[in-house]
Amino acid sequence: MMARCFAIVPAAGVGRRMGAAIPKQYLPLAGRCVLEHTLERLLAEPRIERIVVALGPEDGWWPALKLSDPARIRRVDGGTERADSVLNGLRALEGLAAADDWALVHDAARPCLAAEDLARLFTALADDPLGGLLAVPVRDTMKRAAADGCVEHTVERERLWHALTPQMFRYGRLRDALEAAAAAGAVITDEASAIERAGLRPRLVEGRADNLKITRPEDLALAAFFLAAGRP
Repeated sequence: MMARCFAIVPAAGVGRRMGAAIPKQYLPLAGRCVLEHTLERLLAEPRIERIVVALGPEDGWWPALKLSDPARIRRVDGGTERADSVLNGLRALEGLAAADDWALVHDAARPCLAAEDLARLFTALADDPLGGLLAVPVRDTMKRAAADGCVEHTVERERLWHALTPQMFRYGRLRDALEAAAAAGAVITDEASAIERAGLRPRLVEGRADNLKITRPEDLALAAFFLAAGRP
């Protein structure tokens, strides 16, 4: 039996760095909200069987979203941290997803995911027993700061990558890794770091740099430019 794919979108955060009155995933962007763009990118991929969206328990913006295929989407409560929300999403798939099925996790605030990048991820990982993530090689000179805010030293950028999403791993492997990290109280910043903590080595799949994550106010304008240009 071919492995199926289930997507998880952690969307319980409030995006404090945006300084907005509403969570950043609901900010307007090119005629829709950020989360609507993000979900439509995933809904356009027929290999994704279902999408689980982890939202804050008090989220009142979700019912107003207009999506092309809402039947493929399930809402669950998110957690305090991103890893908690992803784990809640994985638990919601218990009994539906098999251990070797794919769990694809994508940031709610990455609305410019290109269809070609998503297809490249599926192709690159098709026979991989573990999984991997989209990423782009570091191009800028990297500096490590000292405690006083001055440069401590320049970091060698060779073989450094910016981690993006989606990150896609075998359902059982990812769930076990996140459960173990949660039990140990470990800080997990993305799914790959949970997999790495388990002693495993995720595969890097090169993606596009315009798959930006909206974090600061200026990112909205850049995302609007990419969407208007039809680049994703």
